[in-house]
Parts: sequence; structure tokens; C-alpha cells
Amino acid sequence: MIQFKEFTLENGLQVIVHEDLTSPMAVLNILYNVGSRDEDEDHTGFAHLFEHLMFSGSKNIPVYDEPLQRVGGENNAFTSPDITNYYLSLPAQNIETGFWLESDRMLELAFSENGLEVQRKVVVEEFKQNYLNQPYGDVWLKLRPLAYENHPYKWATIGKEISHIENAVMDDVKAFFRKHYSPANAILVVAGNVTFERAKELTEKWFGPIPSGVKYERNIPAEPAQAGPRVLETTADVPLSAIYKAYHMPSRTHQDYHAVDLISDILGRGKSSRLYNKLVKEQKLFNSITASVSGSIEPGLLIIQGKLHEGADIHEANAAIEAINQELMEQLVDEEELNKVKNQAETTIVFSEIELLNRAMNLAYSKLLGDTNLVNLEGEKVQAVTPADILRCAKQVLSPNNCSTLLYRAEKKEEPVTA
Repeated sequence: MIQFKEFTLENGLQVIVHEDLTSPMAVLNILYNVGSRDEDEDHTGFAHLFEHLMFSGSKNIPVYDEPLQRVGGENNAFTSPDITNYYLSLPAQNIETGFWLESDRMLELAFSENGLEVQRKVVVEEFKQNYLNQPYGDVWLKLRPLAYENHPYKWATIGKEISHIENAVMDDVKAFFRKHYSPANAILVVAGNVTFERAKELTEKWFGPIPSGVKYERNIPAEPAQAGPRVLETTADVPLSAIYKAYHMPSRTHQDYHAVDLISDILGRGKSSRLYNKLVKEQKLFNSITASVSGSIEPGLLIIQGKLHEGADIHEANAAIEAINQELMEQLVDEEELNKVKNQAETTIVFSEIELLNRAMNLAYSKLLGDTNLVNLEGEKVQAVTPADILRCAKQVLSPNNCSTLLYRAEKKEEPVTA
């Protein structure tokens, strides 16, 4: 059970305090309620670009990292389709440095053409390195627009295409900051060796004077139900052919979310899962195969992905996956198999709460989902899933009509013949 207290500043900043006086450290985690789903389709990649820009100096602090490193702290950030999350940890006695740093960049970034140009180049290079020039790197650039027709989940967090970042101009960047980076769109978690009273005092001192901004209201198009199977075949110079199957599933707060998450575990979590047992060990069609869920706040995807054994037929391998899915859609899972994946899931939850930083992130995310105490209910929700729930949800989610399949064929490039 993670203990916490909450308050909200007049400017709209929501604050959660988690005291852990056994730790010598303190953590500040700021979740901004903006991700790649909030971008304009003609200007994608901005949420991720901002993750980089937020480290390039703010109004009163030219270099973000230096003051933090001087007091023994470290920091990082990540962007997803749903959120942008910034975090730092430092010795608890130096916690005020963290408040100073985070509040200054929420107040105002030091927008400069040079800073934008530097970060633009960094992100463009990341796009090329991780998505265009790496084996299987373009999978999500192909699979997302196959699975989603309307919803902005159809582009990857890095962006839809590299030109959107290359052509980013300062006016667009400033407008994105004003729209999303304000107290009204943020959740702050203060965790570690700090009392609630001290955390509140420092929050009011450093964040209280920041103007609230306008609370961003989403108006995102819903994705219509998929009416039939979608298949895309592509070839690339990769070591092994691969299959990626995406099934639409309920949102993170839906009552069936945990049942579908457990379905992915039954199918493809670890070497005792159904897909691994039958398709890797027995039939030897695949070299490796897994299943997982995207965990998206809005209706997301259950993903099955596997790399084939050399020489295996890609259509035979795809049919073998669907045959295993069919069993789960027709027969009740037995209690023993269900309990095994439930216990694995609960163990993962428990381990995720050992680290102070993870607790802070989980608290912020639960608050965003609508109730901070959701962080303490995950295990209970997992254990409540029944075999009947698994069967009902499998029928809905694993239907071939609900599936988008990317058949990714390995095609070796011809080596040039030299005389």
C-alpha cells in the first residue's frame, strides 16, 4: 500500500506527496498531460521534440543539468502517445534545487533558434538511427497506421515523418508550449525523505507564482470498430522474417483492461506461454514470440510479435498463431493457468513499487487516470478476473476481424560482385 496525501495549488497544479523517511533520497516527478495523440497530423513529433527542448535551458537557468549534478542529482524524461514525464532524484537535503529547476522550466523555456536547431538535429538523428536504419525499426511506422485509421495513435511518438521535425519553426514550438506546459496541465509528485508540510511549503514557494495557463481540453476522433482483417506485407534487409499482429482492445480504465492484459500473458508472456510452447518449442516455426498490451489511456492494442525460424513459411506461421488464439476464444482457461499469470502480474506490480521513482511515476499516472488510489488497487483488479472474463474478452479482442497483421519478410540484399 503506497501512502500519499494530495493538494491542488490555486493555479491548478495537482500535487501528490509520498513520504518515505527511510530513504536518503527525494524525487520530483512532473507528468504533463500531453503526448503524441495531442499533435496536429501535419506537425507530428512535437511532444517528443519538447522532451528534448525542456533540457536546453529555461528563463533563469541557462544549463539545466549543471546545478542538479552539483548537488548529486540526476534526471531524465520520456514521451509516450499519452503523456510526457520528467523526473529527477537527488539527496533529500538538496530537494529545493529540484523545485527551483522544475518550476523555472514550467514558467518559461529559454526559446532560442540555436537551441531549437540543436534539438531538432538530435531528434532527426534519433529518427534515422532508431526507426529508419535499424533492423525492424520501422515496424511501428507501418503497424500503427495499419491498425488506426482515425485516431492519432496512428503515428509513432517520434513522429509520422522526419520532415515534420526538420520543418518545425519557433512560432509552432512556442504555441505548443503555451498550450500544454502549464500548471493546469501538470501533475507533480514529491516523494522520499520529505514531510508533507515541507513539500507543500516548497511547492507553494516555487510553483505557486506560475500563471495557471488554460486547461487543455481534448477533442480526439474516436477509432471506429474494425470491420475486417487488414494485412500489409513488406520486405526489408533483416536477419529473419517476422509477424506483428495488432488487436484493438479497451482503454486503460475500462473494466475489461486487466482481463485482456492477462490474455496477452497467457498467450505470450515467457517460455511457459501458449505461443512459445507450441510455436517455438513444439512446431519450431518461430525463433521467438511474445504478446503484450500497449497500456494506452484510450483504446489500445494487444500485440503479438514473433521472429520466424529461417525457412519457415510466413503464412503457415500466421495461421498457427490464429489457431492458438481460436482455442482461447472457444475454451475456458483452467484456473491453474490463469492463477499462474495472475501471480506473475501481481509480482510485477510489487517489484515496480520497490523503487522510489517508480512509486512516484505510478502515483502521477493513477492521478491522471482519475484516482490516485488506483495505484493501490491494481493487484486486486488482476485477482478479480475469472475464466469467464477471459473467454468473453478473448472472443471480442482476438477475432480475426479485429486484427491488423504486418508480414515482415526478410529479403537479403545482393552483395555487389567485384571483378
